[in-house]
This record gives sequence, C-alpha cells and structure tokens, in this order.
Amino acid sequence: MIHNRKLRIIKYIFIAIAFVALISLATMLLWNWLVPVIFKGPEITYLQSIGLIILSRILLCGHGRGFHGHSHWKRHEYWRKRMQEKWEHMSPEEREQWKKKCGYREFWEQRSSGTGPGDETEHK
Repeated sequence: MIHNRKLRIIKYIFIAIAFVALISLATMLLWNWLVPVIFKGPEITYLQSIGLIILSRILLCGHGRGFHGHSHWKRHEYWRKRMQEKWEHMSPEEREQWKKKCGYREFWEQRSSGTGPGDETEHK
C-alpha cells in the first residue's frame, strides 16, 4: 500500500515537471516567434521563460489566493449567500418585481416555496 502511494506521488511529481517544461517551452517558442518581429524585443532563453511564467502568475493571480485560484468560488459563495438572505426578507410582491426586473428564469419557478435563488434543496 505504501509502495503504491510512493509511486503515485513520484508519478504526479513527474507529470508536474513535464507540464512546467512543456509550458515553458511553448512560452519561449511563442515569445521568440512573435515579440522580436512585432515589437522588436529581445529573444528569451528557456530559463527566462520559466521566470516569465512565474512572474505573470504572481502579477495576474494575486497573493494569498492559492495556486489554483479557488478564491473565485469563495466570492461566488459570498454573493450567493447574500442574495439568499435578501430573498428571504422580500415580500411576495417584491419577489415578483425582482423576477420581472431580471427576466423570466426557470429556477424562479422551481423555488415555489420562497427559498430563493441558489438553494440546492429540491422542493416537492
């Protein structure tokens, strides 16, 4: 059992290294193909392409949000809960106005019990 676990970890490490190598190679080739021709910029080496990927990851993805960018789901959950609370405090007339304002959506009809958008429970 432990032997299989070690093999699986080694396999994932190898796949991650191969993925980084492939992405770095693609970045270097694309950069060297496009940037010198379009912008009269310099060509880059393989190690510089790795640095460029790391730099872009830091600049574009922010800090403290995890490597895979799961913060998007946390923001989605925050707004879903906020809308759920707002929906629960609306009167039936306000809900109808909201439905008309946002346009007809099938999920409004599925929430006939008044639980509102985003509710994962089924109502029978």
